[in-house]
Amino acid sequence: MNTKNKTGLSYRDAGVNIDAGNALVERIKPLVAQTRREEQLSSLGGFGGLFHLGTRFRDPVLVSGTDGVGTKLLLARKLQRHDTIGIDLVAMCINDIIVQGAEPLFFLDYFACGELDLDTATAVIRGITDGCKQAGCALIGGETAEMPGVYAPGEYDLAGFAVGALEREALIDGSSIQAEHCLLGIASSGPHSNGYSLIRKVLEITSARLDADLGGQLLGDALMAPTRIYTDQVESALKTGKVEGMAHITGGGLTENIIRVVPEGLGIEIDGGAWTVPPVFDWLAEEGDIELREMRRTFNMGIGYVFIVAEDDVPLVQAALGENAPIIGRVVPHEEKAPRVRFLGA
Repeated sequence: MNTKNKTGLSYRDAGVNIDAGNALVERIKPLVAQTRREEQLSSLGGFGGLFHLGTRFRDPVLVSGTDGVGTKLLLARKLQRHDTIGIDLVAMCINDIIVQGAEPLFFLDYFACGELDLDTATAVIRGITDGCKQAGCALIGGETAEMPGVYAPGEYDLAGFAVGALEREALIDGSSIQAEHCLLGIASSGPHSNGYSLIRKVLEITSARLDADLGGQLLGDALMAPTRIYTDQVESALKTGKVEGMAHITGGGLTENIIRVVPEGLGIEIDGGAWTVPPVFDWLAEEGDIELREMRRTFNMGIGYVFIVAEDDVPLVQAALGENAPIIGRVVPHEEKAPRVRFLGA
């Protein structure tokens, strides 16, 4: 080894603080422990998270999903609200895998930054553990990566990975959906984590104040409301045995998500006047001069999750959900060359 020009450089000199990473692990251990499930075989700090399916499933199917929170992160940084963005991360993954009837089992996160700030990272992971508790899944592992040069100081990015399971015979794949089945919609908490590049563009061109009042709610609060997690509602609805299909209203909005679970040869008609659109969407449309068609293919418009059920089963499923779940549309035969998704009314 040539030591003539030895500089004494360390990893810290290159911008990576191993001690801070170790300190973060110690800070979050009590938070992660709150998400533990009995099937979990490992603790935080190992090379891989271990989870045993046990004997509860006879013929298990694993369902997995991965996602992030998009440019909502930039708004979180601007407002210095880091404690709920982790809920968004969990929700975006979990809401996708429960569409097929899976029970969420475990979650892993990836936190990348330019320079590790212990308080910010702890707040983010606290949100992730809050989301896991809401979803009933264990946070069994993750990765924290400092990458100076890729991210500037103060910047960070998130990704999540979720796994669930269900019996093969209980798989909800939409194959039993028929014409005249009804679409039941349940409310979102706001834009969730979709469309934030457009939202930020509206904020930019209007110079809107985030403390502006939207009729009882501040604009910043409406935009930062954490994504709703629908595991409880799905569990309750599935117990009726009457759910034919489900859809998470995520990127692509109402226009593109419900039709994903509807068989070929069928389309859907959505009654745009069947629910009250929250003020934040009206504000975005008006201030951004965004056409209704564009709003519907970008945002959830106040409907975060949809159940597809036979008309005769609507009262039973609505009662099981225990909250307002109006009929927002129907499945219809699809006519050749016609759009598969049509909006009726307002």
